[in-house]
Amino acid sequence: MLKQMLAITLAFCTTVALGADLPKRKSGLWEITSTSSASAKANQPVVSMSMCVDQNSDADWIQSGQQMSQVKCSKQETKVERDRILFNSVCNFGKSTVTSRGVASGDFNKAYKVETQSTYEPPLPGMKDASSTITAKWLSPCKTGQRPGDIIMSNGTTINMNDMMKSMKK
Repeated sequence: MLKQMLAITLAFCTTVALGADLPKRKSGLWEITSTSSASAKANQPVVSMSMCVDQNSDADWIQSGQQMSQVKCSKQETKVERDRILFNSVCNFGKSTVTSRGVASGDFNKAYKVETQSTYEPPLPGMKDASSTITAKWLSPCKTGQRPGDIIMSNGTTINMNDMMKSMKK
């Protein structure tokens, strides 16, 4: 479950890290759902969680995504087209090269969707191609006691993304 949560968060960060002038999410509590072809093949359920977001944390996550992609990616292209953000990248993931293309669309104040298609060369164990869809909708201001970066999993477990990122930098 933790790997899935990190994958969702990193997918969003990587998507928005590809361009400096992309929209930031509205501060508050977001419901985020992720589906992927790999999860479907493994008969895993749709991943759903809530996340307390503020624009400062979003800016930090975007900066971390930019730093990571500068080291790991040989190609990064982003094109803003009306209400859509188109992106292409070629990045190293272990011994594989991951070529991804996708589109983010919607209103980052209310709801958005990120669709990604990726190929892995050489293939990862059991996976040459993958597709994923992340949908998110703004629910409300963060609840009393929630901190920016809190990710609340469907089983009630809360993990703070900001704390995790700080511990990874040590």
